[in-house]
Amino acid sequence: MFGNLGFPEILLLLVVVLLVFGAKRLPEIGQSLGKGIREFKKSMTDAGEAISSGTDDRAPTSRQIDAQPEPRSSSEPKRLSQ
Repeated sequence: MFGNLGFPEILLLLVVVLLVFGAKRLPEIGQSLGKGIREFKKSMTDAGEAISSGTDDRAPTSRQIDAQPEPRSSSEPKRLSQ
């Protein structure tokens, strides 16, 4: 799709970005974009290591399905609202 971008097209995109955001905001945008990419790579690496080692750092939680059902005292179904 974007394989045919040449130098003039890239230069035009950079000029448009400069006009839209301004020269003062471009370093901030680049810095936040770099931080986002680093965090994404770090989380992907951590997830890959957790999958390959077979360990999970999260504490096991009790699930509602595993809980024992409470005994019913009568034959009528329990009402949720009155």
